[in-house]
Amino acid sequence: MINETHAIGRVIKAALDLAAERPWQDVTLRDIADRSGVALADLRNDFKGKPAILAKFIRLVDDAVLAKAPGRDPGQPARDRVFDVLMTRLEVLEPYKSAIRSIADAPGTGLAVAKNTMASQAWMLHAAGIPTDGPLGTARVAGLASVYSSLLRTWLDEADPAYPRTMAALDRRLKRGEAVLKSLDDVQAFAGRLAEAFRPRRRAEGERTTATPPASEPPAEPPVATV
Repeated sequence: MINETHAIGRVIKAALDLAAERPWQDVTLRDIADRSGVALADLRNDFKGKPAILAKFIRLVDDAVLAKAPGRDPGQPARDRVFDVLMTRLEVLEPYKSAIRSIADAPGTGLAVAKNTMASQAWMLHAAGIPTDGPLGTARVAGLASVYSSLLRTWLDEADPAYPRTMAALDRRLKRGEAVLKSLDDVQAFAGRLAEAFRPRRRAEGERTTATPPASEPPAEPPVATV
C-alpha cells in the first residue's frame, strides 16, 4: 500500500514505524526525516507537518479499501454493505495497528484528522453504494464517522485476531444508526410533502388579477386554514 520507492512513501512509513516504537507526540519531524533518509527541507516541500503525513496515510488507506471492497450487491441490505466495507478497512489497517494505537492516544490527534475522517467515511459510503448528497447524506457521513471512531477504539483494544467483539460492536452500532437515519428520512419526506402543500400555486392562464371582485359578485369568503 505504501510505495517506499518514493520519498513520500518513505516518510509515511518512517512516521508509522516511529509511532509504533514510541508515543506519537514524542515523534518529531526531524526523527521522521532521519528515519526515512529524506532531507528535512525536502520533507517540508511535501508535508506541512505531522497532521499532513497522517492525512496522506488516510488517503492511501481509502484507496486500498476502495480497491479491495467487495462489489455492490443490490440485493444485500445497506447495513451489511457498510459492515463489509468497514471490516475491509480494519483489515487494511491491521499491519499498522501499533502505530495507530500510539497516534490515537496522542493529545490533539482527533482534531487534526477530523476533516480527513469525514471525507474518508464519505468514500466508504460510496463504496457501499449509499448516496451522500443533501442533508440526509451529510447526516449519513457524520453518523458513520461517529460509528467508525468508536469502533476503532474497540478494534485497538481487542487482541483476538478474529475480532468477535469488534464485529459485534459494529453490527450493534450500525443497527442503531440505521434506526436514527430511518427517522431522519421520514422527517425529510414529511417536510418535503409539507413544503409542497404550502407551495404557492401559479395563477391559471386568463385568471383575473384584480384584487376587487366585480360589483355583481359577492365578496369572496376568506380561505379556511387547513393546517
